[in-house]
Formats: sequence, C-alpha cells, structure tokens
Amino acid sequence: MFKKGSKIYSIITGACPKCQEESMYEDPNPYNVSKLFSMHERCSNCNTKYKIEPSFFYGAMYVSYAVGIAFGVAAFVISYLFIGSSLKTAFLAIVGALIVFYPVIVRLSRNIWINIFMSYDKKLAKKS
Repeated sequence: MFKKGSKIYSIITGACPKCQEESMYEDPNPYNVSKLFSMHERCSNCNTKYKIEPSFFYGAMYVSYAVGIAFGVAAFVISYLFIGSSLKTAFLAIVGALIVFYPVIVRLSRNIWINIFMSYDKKLAKKS
C-alpha cells in the first residue's frame, strides 16, 4: 500500500509523482516555515516540471479545505469522544490542531493536487 509506485507513497513522502525518486520540496521538513512553499522547478531524475502552469497550486486550496476538515474532525473525536473534554475544550483542540498541523496540511494538499494530474511511470524510476 505504501510501496513505491503508488499514489499514496508519493502523497505521504512528497516524492516526485512520476518517478518517486526525489522530494519535490527543497526542504522535506514542512516545519521549516521559511521554506514551506519552496519547491524544486524540476525533478533531477526524470526532469518532470512540477508547476505545470502558472498558479497551478491554487487548486490545492480546495484540497486543503478537505484535509483541514479531516484534521479538525480527528481533533474533535480525540478530545471530545475519547478524552471526554467539554465542548469548549474540544473547540480549542480543533483550533490548536489546525494551527500546529498547518504546514503538514499545506504539503499534503499540494501532494494530493499534483498526484491528481500525474501518475507514476515505472520507466522513469532509477534502475536498482
């Protein structure tokens, strides 16, 4: 399921969607906020251009909304149902989770968005 060649692998790791050999980001750590949006122009292995067209990643905002909702629901379920906190505390847990996981949500959204338009090509991967 998380093996090279699957879209899930590319989405979770932030690897090139075509060859999955290198990270699309200059700094793979999403919590380095100064480089959160810094991406390589092209993949050094297969030469895939990541920004297909100008403003390509604006579409990732729609995906970001859904991913943010998923994180918010998870924070609510954990705090309200599992821990048994009050509704006010559960609301604060949702806000806190969205703030803490903002860089992860942004990267996941971009990874999902680009993987909608590109697929893995076994021929482009490095020969082991």
